[in-house]
Amino acid sequence: MAAKAEPIGPRNGHELAPLNTRADGSERPHGVTIVLQGSRNSLQRDAPEEDRAAWSGKLQFFLSIIGYSVGLGNIWRFPYLCQQNGGGAFLIPFFIMLILEGIPLFLIEMAIGQKMRLGSLGVWNTIHPWLGGIGIASCVVTLFVALYYNVIITWVFFYLFNSIRLSADQLPWAHCPQDNGTAEAECTKASATVYYWYREALDASPSIEEPGAPRWWIVLYLLLAWIIVFFIVMKGIQSSGKVVYFTSLFPYVVLTIFFVRGITLPGSADGIIHMYKPKLHKLLDPTVWLDAATQVFYSFGLAFGSLIAFGSYNTPNNNCVRDVLLVSVCNALTAIYASVVIFSILGFKAYTMVEKCITKEIKVLAMHHIGGFMLNSTQEYYEEQYPNLPNNVTSALNLTGCAMSKQLDEAAEGTGLAFIVFTQAILKLTPAPFWSIIFFLMLLSLGLGSQIGIMEGMLCTIFDIDFFKRFSKPVITGFVCTICFFVGLIFTTGAGEYWLKMFDSFAGTIGLVVIALLEMIAVIYIYGHEKFSNDIYEMTGYRPGLYWQITWRYVGPFIVSCILLSSLIFMLLNPPTYGAWNAAEGRVEKTPYPSWVLGIAVAMILAGVLPIPVVLLLRRFQCLALDVDIHQGSIRRIETTVSTKEMMSDQDGVDSSDERPTRLPTSIVRRPKK
Repeated sequence: MAAKAEPIGPRNGHELAPLNTRADGSERPHGVTIVLQGSRNSLQRDAPEEDRAAWSGKLQFFLSIIGYSVGLGNIWRFPYLCQQNGGGAFLIPFFIMLILEGIPLFLIEMAIGQKMRLGSLGVWNTIHPWLGGIGIASCVVTLFVALYYNVIITWVFFYLFNSIRLSADQLPWAHCPQDNGTAEAECTKASATVYYWYREALDASPSIEEPGAPRWWIVLYLLLAWIIVFFIVMKGIQSSGKVVYFTSLFPYVVLTIFFVRGITLPGSADGIIHMYKPKLHKLLDPTVWLDAATQVFYSFGLAFGSLIAFGSYNTPNNNCVRDVLLVSVCNALTAIYASVVIFSILGFKAYTMVEKCITKEIKVLAMHHIGGFMLNSTQEYYEEQYPNLPNNVTSALNLTGCAMSKQLDEAAEGTGLAFIVFTQAILKLTPAPFWSIIFFLMLLSLGLGSQIGIMEGMLCTIFDIDFFKRFSKPVITGFVCTICFFVGLIFTTGAGEYWLKMFDSFAGTIGLVVIALLEMIAVIYIYGHEKFSNDIYEMTGYRPGLYWQITWRYVGPFIVSCILLSSLIFMLLNPPTYGAWNAAEGRVEKTPYPSWVLGIAVAMILAGVLPIPVVLLLRRFQCLALDVDIHQGSIRRIETTVSTKEMMSDQDGVDSSDERPTRLPTSIVRRPKK
């Protein structure tokens, strides 16, 4: 049985053993910086930590977190999920998953980053060197997401600049091209907004296997997007912290403007009622609960390393529990608020489409002299007489009945909502160019806010590695942005949207869920839930109670495991497809990915997961030195606890009973590198 460690002064923090010395007294090669915890577990260093950035104020931190976690998904994903999963009834599983999954995981990342004042790689190396692969995996997945997320910003730029017109008729997606050729025929089969998206904006190829050359206009906008991102994040939060005042607040201004305008439009009430009318029977469907859990997971941006980075810039005594609760409530309310705005506009769009449909069907009925219809028959007359028409007559004439519910059921999500459905609705607003400009400015600010957080999570990990400390932050940031731009050229081809769909489906799904699950296991079971609770108490004065313990230790891991398992089963049972543009038919066709593309998808998933077991095995079998150059004490040995004792004794290669406590001064001990 291991001897009980002799206390070294007040046990306020982690008592650390020097990594340069093995348990048997022999020296390890290479020196490391060892950071010991002093009073109240604050980091003690021999000099002020000038290289660790810090927020200039509480508001800057709060807006940065809001800008990161409140993103495009709140606009074009949450409303769709509400509509498809029971309307207002979907809010029940959503808030339950928010309480049981989202908030607890959010606090884990924020608090552990604030406690250790390190990026993702440094945090997991600190908890245990075998876990360093979690930080590498997080960085790889974040890189994949940053690649395609900036392409969405590129498309927003394209629509934003093309919105600068004087009238609705001058908007390029308002009308089909007048060339009396194949383009006009293709546009007529689809619609003006659909044609503009697939043919003018993307110039979509018929399949992912025929990408063609990069479209020069998309290349230029992609370059612009990466240049802007570079200037925003080139100095870390010293530069990005100034931009968040715009990217975080402006979307709320635009949403409020759209809300005031939207609720005054005809049909807006029908849209809102259609969305939030509760369908309680949907709650019996397990997929509804799974959708709620998945939406909560991705809406917070968990496992990217960004929340850890943001937390690391806080002061050690910041009340991170209060921050997490405020941001969580703000995120949820923003999603609901945005849904009301979106469906008020979509309700107006449905109203105009129904009017157009009724006018068309009245004309058809009048031409066939059915039911007393004439060309000047009113909409009210149509609504009274249509239910009395025989089914064989309506079928023969291809009449649909022009119901509002049918129009509202056809709501889209993702790029289809933003660049097709909403642009069509904007054409009916006056003045249309103004509404188009502020809408795409809102999407731009939402996209940039999230992209800043994504890049910050990745760059913070890079900046925490000593090798890169010899280069300035702008140089490293410029290099990363340049690489991302050239890799991102694949998204500027005719198959760009198809590749983006593939990246979105594979690169940022399985990997993130695996990382999140291992983060919880690392903090709660290896670092120790009691130690973590004490850390929060010493930082905030609040001791996590039963709710936090249950969700951290049992409920959270169970829900994330369900998300992971269901995602894998769904991928295996439902071969992934993408929507390929069929120019001859003027519509999108579901097309299976070719096998070589699926091979790339599997490679991306493995690239985001394999660093975890690889680093663990390399360090377990002494193939990789423990004291790699992670900035200032990222490799620190945590005090041996019940949950880590076996791992630690195995690592040292000696029996734990031979270990003796080592006294160290509460300061940095640096051994010269050999």
